[in-house]
Amino acid sequence: MHGESPRLRLNPESTALLVIDVQKALFSRPTSIYMADDLICNINSLVEIFQLSNALVIYIQHSNNKMLIKDSDGWQFHPGLNFKEDNPIIHKIHGNAFNETNLKQTLESRGIEDIVITGLVTQGCVKATSIGGKELGYRVILVDDGHSNYSKEAPEIIEKWNLKLGMEQVELFSADEIGFV
Repeated sequence: MHGESPRLRLNPESTALLVIDVQKALFSRPTSIYMADDLICNINSLVEIFQLSNALVIYIQHSNNKMLIKDSDGWQFHPGLNFKEDNPIIHKIHGNAFNETNLKQTLESRGIEDIVITGLVTQGCVKATSIGGKELGYRVILVDDGHSNYSKEAPEIIEKWNLKLGMEQVELFSADEIGFV
């Protein structure tokens, strides 16, 4: 926060932050994660705000049989991520974090209605989980400076999906615009 009052004030009892696939291997690709340091900083800032408000933070971890092999070094969370062991972790094998996981049940059991989405990658799991959340009736807030990818066209991809998801009724706010009542 830059000393300003947040534009978006959420209820900490009904809001969850989803931190999607911020895993080591995605940061070691031939093309680097676009604005990786800012991404980690923005996500960590939100994690801190959520934790100070006793709001739910959920870490989502993807696995596949290529670079995100379960329990491998690359599968682990990025070392710069403000990760707390007592937060729920959802393990997934599909882009949409709701697909074949207990994410929906975890959110329902805590009365969550609003989900704030951050992480990797924009055009993959971030997009799929945003759409999946909308389809299930959640209010979806995408942190427009809280997701990225490792494409050479990363800025254009981020802009494209911010616009497309905005047209799908996904709300867009920057990390420093989000706070709690």
